[in-house]
Amino acid sequence: MHQDPPPPEKVAETAAALAELLDALHGRGMESLPGGPVPPSQLRALRAIERSEGINLRALAEALGTRPPATSRLCDRMEADGLVRRTPSASSRREVELWLSPRARRVLAEIRSARVRELQEVMQTLPPDSLAGLSTHLGSLQAAIEQRLGSSSATGSETEESDAAGPGTGESGAGEQESSAA
Repeated sequence: MHQDPPPPEKVAETAAALAELLDALHGRGMESLPGGPVPPSQLRALRAIERSEGINLRALAEALGTRPPATSRLCDRMEADGLVRRTPSASSRREVELWLSPRARRVLAEIRSARVRELQEVMQTLPPDSLAGLSTHLGSLQAAIEQRLGSSSATGSETEESDAAGPGTGESGAGEQESSAA
């Protein structure tokens, strides 16, 4: 007997509810970070910079859906916290490029690691056939979200594995990967 698939709206509602539960689950792990919790606005900005190392303030503001002055203040705080570096743009004297610091890479890796641990505990309670289906379908959902974001690596795992942490740093990426959007 063939069962009709649920309407996309119903699946979207379930996915949105799941995203809220994941936020709550992951929020518990933020308090245990060695340097303390990273505010959500900074975490979003760090992920956007990670996806586009060398991004300028205007492009970061667009990616975050914020105004450039607010983005500049956010970057001021992140720079003061040792999370980002600003370097003069090679193409324009009026622009700066934003790069993750080694500390930011460690923070993102720690966050991803904590999230994976939390999710592994939950996944261990599921039957094997559910895990197989989740693996397939979550991979499809991840690819669709990455396409919507216009990025081949919305999670940043390719960026982390590369040796380019920014000009002149000599630092390499953390090498951690995440299995869900961090």
